[in-house]
Amino acid sequence: MSELEIAMRHQMTRVFQVVAEQRLASANDGNITIRLDDERLLITPAGLYKRWLEPDDLLIIDLNGNLLEGKPGLRPTSEILLHLEVYRQRMDVNAALHAHPPYATALTVAEIPFPIDQIPEVIATLGEVPTAPYATPGTPELATSIRELIKTHNAMLLSHHGSLTVGRTIEETLISLERLEHAARVFFFARSMGKVTPLPEEEVTRLRRCVSSHNRVY
Repeated sequence: MSELEIAMRHQMTRVFQVVAEQRLASANDGNITIRLDDERLLITPAGLYKRWLEPDDLLIIDLNGNLLEGKPGLRPTSEILLHLEVYRQRMDVNAALHAHPPYATALTVAEIPFPIDQIPEVIATLGEVPTAPYATPGTPELATSIRELIKTHNAMLLSHHGSLTVGRTIEETLISLERLEHAARVFFFARSMGKVTPLPEEEVTRLRRCVSSHNRVY
């Protein structure tokens, strides 16, 4: 096992500890993949309690979903098809994180679009955050539901089923996930106070230009 792979395994387990501590997924929910090289992915196993995940619990698969290495008795997450679709569509992506952030997920249950126009740092870093149509978890239909969206978005909600964030590193996926949930939580509190005021349209346009020019302000 290379030093790079060892580091990636530790990063993945550390990320899930953060996800669990921040209640962005519960119990054995959620899953992560990292690209090891052009042909292999490191992936979380199905069924294990994520807070107690160990580096050697992680599995190695190829880009067709075949299991190459792992502890006997463990199998890849049931959302393997979702992750494989990400890497088929995005050669620039090296990590993907599927979680169940409660406030962001609640938006999809209530059929409320993600509030992209209310917090500057969300617009300036995430851009648009679409919601993929509902599809049964663990099925080919779920992978199909993100096929077009993942081509142009690094963060999205899965209707009634959580979020998907992708990036060049696993850290980027976690940052996007935290930002998603933060924006959804702020929206919830503002709405409970009786009024949600979006940013002025000209400011939204200006911040979106930051994204398109990669002149990030955060």
